[in-house]
Amino acid sequence: MTYHTTDGLTPAAPQPVDTSLDPKQIARDLAKFRTPNAARSWWEFAITFVPFAALFAALLAAVSAGYYLALLATPLAGLFLLRLFIIQHDCGHGSYFSNRKMNDWLGRAIGVLTLTPYDCWKRSHALHHASTGNLDARGFGDVDTLTVREFRELSWLGRLGYRVYRHPIVLLGFGPAYLFMLRHRLPIGLMKAGSIYWISAMATNAVIAVIMAGLIYQFGLLATVLVFVPVLLTAASVGVWLFYIQHQFEDAHWDHAREWTFHDAALLGSTYLDLPIGLRWFTANIGIHHVHHLMSRIPFYRLPDVLKTHPELAEVNRYTTRQTFKPLLLTLWDENRRKLVSFREAKRLAA
Repeated sequence: MTYHTTDGLTPAAPQPVDTSLDPKQIARDLAKFRTPNAARSWWEFAITFVPFAALFAALLAAVSAGYYLALLATPLAGLFLLRLFIIQHDCGHGSYFSNRKMNDWLGRAIGVLTLTPYDCWKRSHALHHASTGNLDARGFGDVDTLTVREFRELSWLGRLGYRVYRHPIVLLGFGPAYLFMLRHRLPIGLMKAGSIYWISAMATNAVIAVIMAGLIYQFGLLATVLVFVPVLLTAASVGVWLFYIQHQFEDAHWDHAREWTFHDAALLGSTYLDLPIGLRWFTANIGIHHVHHLMSRIPFYRLPDVLKTHPELAEVNRYTTRQTFKPLLLTLWDENRRKLVSFREAKRLAA
């Protein structure tokens, strides 16, 4: 077992897990929530896709006719697109339908709307679930996170690059734009993993190109860009904000591989975002993220039932909307204190 010294530069002894909770037993108890309801799944898709498509078409028609005030509805359309992405996310986990092929084909179809090659994302996200909280298996579907020691060992240019990358404007602005509009056009990280990922990326790109060409032909280039890009970026930025706070918080749970266990990392390394009811609907209960990581086969519409049955889980890593902004300043994992800290705090502790 590896232990930390008090300088925060080498790995520290893992702290005991909260003995009031047994993540493995909870996972066994949650197995009964895994069964999806096909009718409910199709209903959730319908009440998300139909309003999105209608609102998106209305925006295109209004803007192409010169009614730019209609763009005020962009955030609403973006939230519907975000909800579609979370349905795609459930399909990737095989939790939305009992039938695997039905999950995959609906996921691929939604991936065209979210600009996300489904098979590539499904593989990357599975790796994220399999390694979340493992300091020796970072790099798959995560926000890049360095330890204090690793940051100090970088060159000044490397430290500058990491500081820029972790700035909230980059994480929530430029980052989502790059991720969904550029990075997803190629199977980055999976280029040598098999032809299926190239097919997924290229087929998604081709269908997107056909749809975009049709929209431009019908509504014009300016109207299409003015509607499509802001709607996409709204969904992407809110989605990245959600993903960030779900794993990047002060009392997050990280261990080196020797001490790492899946169930502890899943339950203790993810947050419960107690969001207002409207935002909870648009984010399809993904805020109940600690439960999702512990049992990813539970459909999103059954996650609230888990909290009703296990109310103790509602107190694990609970964050309200107001509390989600401070973690954006946390940037480095302090292995000695076993907490995420800011650049300023890391510098102060070093001094």
